Amino acid sequence: MTPLEESIGYKFRNSLLLAEALTHPSLGHETQRYHFDYQRLEFLGDAVLQLVITEYLFRNFRVEAEGQLTKLRSRLVSRDALKTHAAALDLGRYILMGRGEEASGGRERTSTLADTFEALIGALYLDGGLEVAKSFILAQTRGDLEKLAEEPVDINPKGDLQELLQNISPRSPIYELVSQSGPEHEKTFVSQVVWEGIVLGQGRGRSKKQAETAAALEALNSRRWEKKF
Repeated sequence: MTPLEESIGYKFRNSLLLAEALTHPSLGHETQRYHFDYQRLEFLGDAVLQLVITEYLFRNFRVEAEGQLTKLRSRLVSRDALKTHAAALDLGRYILMGRGEEASGGRERTSTLADTFEALIGALYLDGGLEVAKSFILAQTRGDLEKLAEEPVDINPKGDLQELLQNISPRSPIYELVSQSGPEHEKTFVSQVVWEGIVLGQGRGRSKKQAETAAALEALNSRRWEKKF
């Protein structure tokens, strides 16, 4: 396995796909002869990335409207976000590019790193199928996805729940820690939200805040208060 394959935990059956994903267009321009580059794989990888992230948001953010989901997806697939993922894999060092492009800082350029990351996704999709590409995407974006659960853009489940309930009663919902388990560095918290004696929802997360957010999301989804009021 190449060092990059070891980093991503996948061995390509067709090594030419990996080579294509790591070839910058400047190489062909500089040699003035035909040479494959990552542009077509980038096109494919972008579509696969959008699909995987869209499905994840659809399944895990169940009460958000289309516009909110679109904003969340835009945050996850932005050029800067993709550059960060590429940099974490040190993709810049593996890219084949013309000497002029390299001299002008091409290995650190945001567009180049983001495009190469998408091209790598496209190559993984063609070589191993959707599940391989999906596993790679979710592994690389895990940190962003966890942060999104705690601090969603334009989404405030706890605030939205409180606003809904205050239209019925002046009492605010209370969040209770139900349990915590696991080693100190990798704890799992379970919290529930209670209002007017009703357990409206329960959620789990890697922090108390994330667990409370998940509980509020479940409450908004189940709307158990409607059975009493």
